[in-house]
Amino acid sequence: MTQEQLTPDMIAYLREAADRQAILDCIHRYTRGVDRADRELMLSAYHEDAKDEHGVANLGAAAFVDWAINWHGEFQTRHQHIVTNHTVELDGDIAHSETYYTFWGINREGPPTLAFGRYIDRFEKRNGRWAIAHRVCVNEVVGNFALTDLPQQWREELESTGPNRRDRSDISYQRPL
Repeated sequence: MTQEQLTPDMIAYLREAADRQAILDCIHRYTRGVDRADRELMLSAYHEDAKDEHGVANLGAAAFVDWAINWHGEFQTRHQHIVTNHTVELDGDIAHSETYYTFWGINREGPPTLAFGRYIDRFEKRNGRWAIAHRVCVNEVVGNFALTDLPQQWREELESTGPNRRDRSDISYQRPL
């Protein structure tokens, strides 16, 4: 691309696209961090003075991260936070986003949990870094589901590349793969 092709509109578009991607990357760091019980990765999604309102826990960033990792570890053997629809409204170094999530967890006691909701976030760009300044987790539906009873051979074959690990020994951290 030549300098003549880099119009002010194109430069503004590229900056906005980079900001939007940085915000989405932050949301993905959060979900991967909580699912792998990776405190450092999860904390990297927040500014140090951020607040997280999850209903059952309304805390500052570090306290919330510790609570979430401990809660999942105590009550569940496996879980995934899956994010889907995502919108962002940028206003300089502040952004507001809405991200839909699906959550499932295999509980240590009782049937597995299935939940749907949205993360409503205020992001701030500080010193060139986008991170969550305030999050409200809106739980739309929380319930249980039944696992399918598969024949043992099928279960073993389907789980042959697992199991997942809830720490940095998980295969997703292995480099090179």
